[in-house]
Amino acid sequence: MGKTAFLFAGQGSQAPGMGRELAESYPSAMSAFEEASDTLGFDIKDMIFNGDQQTLMITENTQPTILTMSVAALRVLEEKGVKADVAAGLSLGEYTAHVASGSIRFADAVKLVKKRGRFMQDEVPVGVGAMAAIIGLSADELRAAAEKASEVGICTGANFNCPGQVVVSGEVAAVDKCCEIAKEMGARRAIKLAVSAPFHCKLLEGAGEKLAKEMEGVEVYDMSIPVITNVTGDYVKSKDDIKPLLRAQVSRSVLWEDSIRRMIADGVDTFIEIGPGKALSGFMRKIDRNVKCFNVEDIASLEKTLEGLSC
Repeated sequence: MGKTAFLFAGQGSQAPGMGRELAESYPSAMSAFEEASDTLGFDIKDMIFNGDQQTLMITENTQPTILTMSVAALRVLEEKGVKADVAAGLSLGEYTAHVASGSIRFADAVKLVKKRGRFMQDEVPVGVGAMAAIIGLSADELRAAAEKASEVGICTGANFNCPGQVVVSGEVAAVDKCCEIAKEMGARRAIKLAVSAPFHCKLLEGAGEKLAKEMEGVEVYDMSIPVITNVTGDYVKSKDDIKPLLRAQVSRSVLWEDSIRRMIADGVDTFIEIGPGKALSGFMRKIDRNVKCFNVEDIASLEKTLEGLSC
């Protein structure tokens, strides 16, 4: 019998009104928005349901709003009796995976990611860093391009999302150089991203240090289901590794494709993306089309997922 994995969305999938349908239909979903509001000391539900895209794009807002919406959807899915054998999340989504596993309390997670967003935003002055999506090169080709571009500044592979799609991060001149090199190597496209900071590169090591201090007062628990970490693309071995990995994750590459392939190798054949958007489902189709992939972000997707799981 195959296994099921819960996958949790990362930054970039936010949208005004996300989760409203679920919250209006399921008290369990509404409770997530209310708990987050109580924890943070402001009405995050109003920010999500009635706010604008510009407000949600501020990193300090983006991270707690996506985590809250994702936990709301998770609670509905669990209420329907759907359980996972393993969990993983893309960057920010790794915190939601830990909430799903019971290793970090939701209230602690939502406070942490709000500060994480602020630390990541403030660590690098605007205009110093950049990110770009490189389409059409292999992971090894991208690493070679980034290494060559590093001659003019910091540049590294930030997100290894799926075959042929990698995001690079670093200093502006080096990222621009990497885009040029990638095109010369045969990349179909090299697209600069509209981001507020160069995520997942060594420029954010200071943000990781600040986050580590914040985590000192947070208790972690044994995982009820295994969690795959972005840093290694493999399982978190024990609760003692959770904080160091979350600290490292801020400035290290996100090995998403490796994470998915690890789960598939261990018998996972059903993946459920939980949270706003379908970005992870899109990556999944490029990694392995033979697995089942669903998503839960509203009533329609919830019903489609439940129907698909019952077949």
